Amino acid sequence: MSAAPKLAPDTSSNHAPANVPVMQVIFGLMLAILLGALEQSIVAVVLPDIALQLNGFEDMAWVISAYLVASTVVTPIYGKLSDVLGRRAVLTFAIVLFLLASVACAMATTMPMLIAARILQGLGGGGLISVSQATIGDVVPLRERGRYQGYVSGVWAVASMAGPVLGGYLAHFLSWRWIFWINIPLALLALVVVRRALRHLPVSGRKHRIDYLGALLFGGGLSGVLVFLTRLGQGHAPLEPQTIGLLAAGLVGMALFVWQERRAVDPVIPLNLLAVPTVAICCLTLFLCFFQLIAMSVLLPLRFQVVGGAHADTAALRLVPLTLAIPFGAYISGRLMTWSGRYKPMQMAGSLVAPVAIVALAFTPPDAVLLAALVMIVLGLSIGLQLPAGLVATQNSVPHHQMGIATALTAFARLLGGAVGVAVLTTVLIALLRHSGVAVSDLKGGEDVLMSMFRRVMGGGDQADAAAVRVAAERAFRLLFLMSAGVSLIAPFFVARLRETTLRGSAVPAPAAAD
Repeated sequence: MSAAPKLAPDTSSNHAPANVPVMQVIFGLMLAILLGALEQSIVAVVLPDIALQLNGFEDMAWVISAYLVASTVVTPIYGKLSDVLGRRAVLTFAIVLFLLASVACAMATTMPMLIAARILQGLGGGGLISVSQATIGDVVPLRERGRYQGYVSGVWAVASMAGPVLGGYLAHFLSWRWIFWINIPLALLALVVVRRALRHLPVSGRKHRIDYLGALLFGGGLSGVLVFLTRLGQGHAPLEPQTIGLLAAGLVGMALFVWQERRAVDPVIPLNLLAVPTVAICCLTLFLCFFQLIAMSVLLPLRFQVVGGAHADTAALRLVPLTLAIPFGAYISGRLMTWSGRYKPMQMAGSLVAPVAIVALAFTPPDAVLLAALVMIVLGLSIGLQLPAGLVATQNSVPHHQMGIATALTAFARLLGGAVGVAVLTTVLIALLRHSGVAVSDLKGGEDVLMSMFRRVMGGGDQADAAAVRVAAERAFRLLFLMSAGVSLIAPFFVARLRETTLRGSAVPAPAAAD
């Protein structure tokens, strides 16, 4: 592998910029990250309730996919804008948009209205985590950043554990609308704290020209590709004219985007960053981590419900070992980086263990609650070990004036991995179920394969039919998990090629101008 491009001189100091209260900044950023993390984990378990009330089984998957696609598309753009306009202004915009969209989601009366509101929510949510993590890079030295990842990991732990449980119980005792109403007080508090804490944070003194055409081409092209994948995940035939048209338009848009970025004076996504081996490898491993994480977060509750007969609240509780182990693994990784100054061992350990855990999960019966919990803990730890290591390694390999876009690229890789993982694995699952012989014998109008099986298992009908559905579904899930494990085997081969360098002592610039 070719050597990495030479870094720009690091003009950072060993301390945060003057007058910036570091702990107050971290607290404000933790609130913003909590909003984004909670929204990623709270919706999946209440989808059947939403579909029943809004009479939209055929569009149910778009409630998740709309958010994923929108947030994935805008994440790198947020990173670039935060480098140009300052973290405070861009993060404020993201929180306000997220807040307004949450109100629209809670008030939706039809499925198309909810999906449109979820698109807006994703456009806001795409900036919450990426800009917050870039801001941490502004005020915390790289060698110390692992310690602060402990705080971030704690936020992820709360959101990951509380999200599915809270969503299940709110839907059961109140209404699914409350999963969006609870965002309002959190968003308002985050807005106040972020505005106050970041007012002294410096912005770049460099002059920039924003590449609006590049941003437009990137958003349009990537949206076409992601919607194509999403339609496949919803069971649409790959050769349908509309599906093929989306793919063609998306590929043309991405090709034009690459052409534009090569000629732009100040590109929205500098392509030379992807020529840095550390950035490329870390983005790939983070993509694979979230390919597994988001897919498992969606498919495991479905497996517990269809195969194990669990209700939504029970399925959410059974997912807690996985969602809690991930931030704990990230905390361990951060502490080890602070102690050793190294990031590669954590990435290698996590990438080796993850496929083994997924294989074990494939052969663990859904009703073996304790064994499944132990396997999910191992899987969560293996994923968590890789997350802060990949982020810090990427930040360590770029000059500070590209910190925002580099951090956003890692967030983009995670979101893209989640969107692709859900689309691809759901497509495979539907194909396996359709060929099971029992999945499509009793479809109702507007109902897809997954909802048909869910209804036949949970509806209290013919017991023999329900048993046949469970057997067919378990066989499909097992094959799906084995395929997922095969995909995760890619990561160790690339991590082995990662060149480890000593973490720089600081990532903080000299103050240029007040925001």
